[in-house]
Amino acid sequence: MPNLPPLLVKPVEIAPLWLVQRVARTIFSGVLKSHPDLFERLGDYRQSRYCFSPTDLPLHFRVVPAAQALSVFRDTQPPADAHIEGPLVLLLGLLEGRCDADALFFSRDLSVTGDMEAMLALRNALDDSAIDLPRELGALAGLFSPLVRGVARHIRARALEGRETAWN
Repeated sequence: MPNLPPLLVKPVEIAPLWLVQRVARTIFSGVLKSHPDLFERLGDYRQSRYCFSPTDLPLHFRVVPAAQALSVFRDTQPPADAHIEGPLVLLLGLLEGRCDADALFFSRDLSVTGDMEAMLALRNALDDSAIDLPRELGALAGLFSPLVRGVARHIRARALEGRETAWN
């Protein structure tokens, strides 16, 4: 799986962490607003801390569903109960349910450590959520919504070319 191009990585590397975190939290809040019951299927695993580490960015994203909280860390992986690592494109594809998590795990495109039951519960919660990141990003873009949505859909299609296979 190719890494993100340096043209996309460099701005994230030099951006202040507070700015990266603000953007990430804005997108996270938008997804939760559109999918308020997203974490309901987690049951006891709502208390778990999930860490997502893109291998092509020096960032780690920790989500605590019970608190509906997202934190971003640079370089150092935060403590978490379940951790998944892989290229950003694949992590986002999993969020949207567009990629087969099992196939990516067994092909070693993704690495999952920690509480596997918690990660499986999260996967099941995401399974029926119908998250569409281009639509979510477009909703945040105001007047530029059609442009942002179209560009994001194009990028997603190119990035996931040959990898789009639903989990179920």
